[in-house]
Amino acid sequence: MLSFNLLSTDVRGKARAGVIRTDRGEIETPIFMPVGTVGTVKGVLGPVLTDDIKAQIILGNTYHLFLRPGNDVIQKAGGLHQFMNWKRPILTDSGGFQVFSLADNRKLSEEGVTFRSHIDGGKHFFSPENVVDTQRIIGSDIMMALDECPPGDADYQYAHKSLQLTQNWLKRGHAHFKKTNPLYGKHQAWFPIVQGAGYPDLRRSAARCVTDLGAEGNAIGGLSVGEPTDLMYEMIEVTNEVLPEDKPRYLMGVGTPANILEAIDRGVDMFDCVMPTRNGRNGMLFTSEGIINIKNKKWEHDYSPVDPNGTSWVDRYYSKAYLRHLFVSRELLGPQIASIHNLAFYLWLVKTAREKIIAGNFASWKSKMVQNVAQRI
Repeated sequence: MLSFNLLSTDVRGKARAGVIRTDRGEIETPIFMPVGTVGTVKGVLGPVLTDDIKAQIILGNTYHLFLRPGNDVIQKAGGLHQFMNWKRPILTDSGGFQVFSLADNRKLSEEGVTFRSHIDGGKHFFSPENVVDTQRIIGSDIMMALDECPPGDADYQYAHKSLQLTQNWLKRGHAHFKKTNPLYGKHQAWFPIVQGAGYPDLRRSAARCVTDLGAEGNAIGGLSVGEPTDLMYEMIEVTNEVLPEDKPRYLMGVGTPANILEAIDRGVDMFDCVMPTRNGRNGMLFTSEGIINIKNKKWEHDYSPVDPNGTSWVDRYYSKAYLRHLFVSRELLGPQIASIHNLAFYLWLVKTAREKIIAGNFASWKSKMVQNVAQRI
């Protein structure tokens, strides 16, 4: 079974340190989950993720895995863990966001959503039930419910209608989850998702609906999708006032290092985002002193380590000048080094936040760190 033990809460705020226990190992929270959309964290080998970056859990995506390699391949492999030779926990998003952001000609109904693949145009259908079935085949330790994610600028009428649809889907998905069993002998948890766009009353209603389902954990979706940052933080606060304290809280798809620190301060436990690897592939490095664009000419003759304060071996093994050279030369090693560095930094950030929460000085450390990580070097 999945369990969550809350170990410490910051004396000045709502930041929490805890432990999630799964059949495949413990996850110390707050935690960042590297995104392995199609069964791989782009450009990063599994042993690097475990031994260097210290990833405790990674994230896969139901939409992408359903399209490629497909349920048949994954099931014959014995599940995604066996397929990619990953021994630690995996969380899978339901694919709802991707259906609405990538797929063509989507058609919503009470039954589910019909869409065309962004790969080949093939027609597919997702329902709250068959998304659970696909995640049973994937074998993820934590699976997400099917939901609709409205845009950040959705008007109230659209957001309200969308939330009603999502809540109906949640109830059906939860009922189907309880009627089905894991395929590979390991417990799977199911997390419902709070939606409601930027409207406090909708967020509270959604959080109450999610809480009533009594799932093993809960997620906050539909943020960092174009709304102002202050509104995102407000919606996190509104939602966490309702969500139970004894269950892990997962903020989906967020975000920058500053976003993560602010969300931790508001009581969030779990995070994922493509930013460390996506921005890394474009030469942006996140550090405890600020953001580096390694492609800038100012680094051409800088032979100091990539990040003297970094925790990954690549930070000490390579120089800024060499890493810049790799990017300018369009060598694949450049984006790989930057991705490893960024992921290691994100894992360091949440690990240090945890230590500060337990020590009782998170608030003062966070205030300084939020300023540091947002500045350009």
